[in-house]
Amino acid sequence: MSVSSFLFKAYSAHRRSSSLKHHIRCLSNVPENTVYGGPKSQYPNQRVTLTNLKQKHKKGEPITMVTAYDYPSAVHLDKAGIDICLVGDSASMVVHGHDTTLPITLEEMLVHCRSVARGAKKPLLIGDLPFGTYESSSNQAIDTAVRVLKEGAMDAIKLEGGAPSRITAAKAIVEAGIAVMGHVGLTPQAISVLGGFRPQGKNVASALKVVQTAMALQEAGCFSVVLECVPAPVAAAATAALRIPTIGIGAGPFCSGQVLVYHDLLGMLQHPHHAKVTPKFCKQYARVGDVINQALLQYKEEVTERSFPGPTHTPYKMSNSDVNGFLSELEKMGLGSAASSAAVAAEKAEAVNGSS
Repeated sequence: MSVSSFLFKAYSAHRRSSSLKHHIRCLSNVPENTVYGGPKSQYPNQRVTLTNLKQKHKKGEPITMVTAYDYPSAVHLDKAGIDICLVGDSASMVVHGHDTTLPITLEEMLVHCRSVARGAKKPLLIGDLPFGTYESSSNQAIDTAVRVLKEGAMDAIKLEGGAPSRITAAKAIVEAGIAVMGHVGLTPQAISVLGGFRPQGKNVASALKVVQTAMALQEAGCFSVVLECVPAPVAAAATAALRIPTIGIGAGPFCSGQVLVYHDLLGMLQHPHHAKVTPKFCKQYARVGDVINQALLQYKEEVTERSFPGPTHTPYKMSNSDVNGFLSELEKMGLGSAASSAAVAAEKAEAVNGSS
């Protein structure tokens, strides 16, 4: 082969290779400016991210957040298009029946987190760090936060308070690569020092502390701060002072977004314990608890009167030949009473089917 022929074939092969690479790149669904080359999600409705929240905040669009503790409630939040799903330690009161948030353990919270993660595919998922799992040291806080993400399948964590140790913990968790939401005002884990579930920021010193604490959490790297049970002017001041969104609960309409507990806003529980722990700032958008109670009473009544299950809810049938064979075998086994009961049931089913 001559040198010219060899060069021509090499050039032709190079052109075909370059053309193929260009063709493949054009067919790829991966933008060329991405850092990693993995495929994009094929789902049209992707998970809400911190970037999405920042964009909403920048545009002045309110952010929606609701607590959820299990798979069914998470599915409801998902279908409603809620931005953030918080797996809150309020599960201690709402689900487990305690009077405070203090008793719930990390292991219990992880079960709730995993259940929610299986149901909520689009909202940003945030898990609360329960009391006693992050206060001792920054290392303890990081270890707990890592478990909430790895074992709980959350996207971020939330921690309460603004004491120097909490600020340090928040900063350490952020530096470990985990997104953190802060929480100031009424912090339920601190009821021992607050003297109960008491609103905060009602005097000058307390109001300034709320704003200063929120700013300190921002400087620690938090991407958002919950403002709980503070007067509206205090929440408005904190929101204006921060570059990150605020999420209000009992803090008036001037926050960047709002959060309520799933069971509270649905009016799901109508028993004395829940009436005792339901906050007065919560609006009930439904009275689901009344519907549930009525349904249970109707079920009890129909079972007691033997009207349930009726033919509609007794769907499984046997052919006449199989019924006769079954009765014969029962007789051979010496189970005459069982055979008689089965025969009566078959006759009633046949009569119902015949009349329908």
